[in-house]
Amino acid sequence: MKIFNKVAAALVGGLIGAALSALLLNKTDQSLSAEAKPDKPAYWVAPMDDNYRRDKPGKSPMGMDLIPVYSEPAIDAGTADTGSVFISPALINNLAVRTAPARRDRMHSNISTVGYVQYDEERIVHIHSRAEGWIETLYARSSGSSIAKGEPLYALYSPQIVNAQKEFLLALNSGNAQLIEASESRLKVFHIDDNFIRQLAQNRQVQRTVTFYAPQSGILHNLSIREGFFIKPETTLMSIAALDEVWIEAQVFQHQADQINRGAAVSIKVDSNPQKIWRGMVDYIYPALDSTTRTLRVRIRLANSNGELKPNMFAEVEIAAKPHEISVLVPKDAVIRTATENRVVLALAGGGFKSVAVQLGHLNEKFAEIRSGIETGDQVVISAQFLLDSESNKNAGLMRLSAPEAADGMSHKVMDQEALDHSAMDHSAMDHSQHQ
Repeated sequence: MKIFNKVAAALVGGLIGAALSALLLNKTDQSLSAEAKPDKPAYWVAPMDDNYRRDKPGKSPMGMDLIPVYSEPAIDAGTADTGSVFISPALINNLAVRTAPARRDRMHSNISTVGYVQYDEERIVHIHSRAEGWIETLYARSSGSSIAKGEPLYALYSPQIVNAQKEFLLALNSGNAQLIEASESRLKVFHIDDNFIRQLAQNRQVQRTVTFYAPQSGILHNLSIREGFFIKPETTLMSIAALDEVWIEAQVFQHQADQINRGAAVSIKVDSNPQKIWRGMVDYIYPALDSTTRTLRVRIRLANSNGELKPNMFAEVEIAAKPHEISVLVPKDAVIRTATENRVVLALAGGGFKSVAVQLGHLNEKFAEIRSGIETGDQVVISAQFLLDSESNKNAGLMRLSAPEAADGMSHKVMDQEALDHSAMDHSAMDHSQHQ
């Protein structure tokens, strides 16, 4: 009987122990489950406008799904990093946050600008007559026509040239070598060519008109005379410009002026043949900026033997800039540019993000040079950075308001007066008699 009682007591004790263990394990599992279970979203926010908040899921005014924002544990204002924002990995994935490291490298950039095809001003010939007279025959009929060297331009009747011929013939008849040389020199002063003088010496007949010829091949432009015009030495009759070599005059902004040097490689495209790329180099950098556009003119010299490049054509110009010093570079998309400052969003450990101000240097198509604000190896956000930047700035403002020094003396300059709920104040309990 005693043995039976002992066995029964042992069984009862075992059952009670098992029940207590099961109860404790159940509570532990519930506690662990509660800790693993994420908090409910505090609110939902529009992806493109963090001021648009709702207390339940829905659509933004732009038709995009609202993003849940989870509440975080209170941050100690004395120890937390001002402006830091912590978000859950799920939200990071929903926002498609991408990062890239800041690295030290040398920036290579090209300056893209526009230009215009111009005549080679060093090879433009302006035609003037050395004697006054009348245009008897005009061989060059219109501007834009091609002229070959040696082609006749115009025939001139000039009493001065007629008298110079008579003096030459008199000198020949006299046989005086000095007179012959002096009278021949006078004919050459009027740009009478040697062939005309030889024929005059052979025929001994004064020519009423004298024909003048093109000194070089090119395109005729600025034709300002017609047959019968009376001309003087100061009259510009026409100009002849060579087109086998042309200039491209490009315009560069003044902040890019220090990035260009003479001899820099240049590639050029024109709309008439967009598949072809002309290669050249910077031939000259003008010393002054244009007073109207505040741009610097840069000249490029190009061979144009087939005449494809026409004066006043529009050209797309790309100039290789000077290589920069080695510096910290980040993707250009990572920079948030505002009217007052430039910022990037840093990715911190543990899902944290922080917006920091940076000083920008040069930019190219892909990268931005950072002169101060971040270090090599820092991870910068290159997508969804605008939303993170806004949240970081708001968090920084709240932490400044909740800082210990704010309790000593409240600054009303930083308070948002519109955010105060005046309807909740009990104005009847206030003593206004002191202000009367």
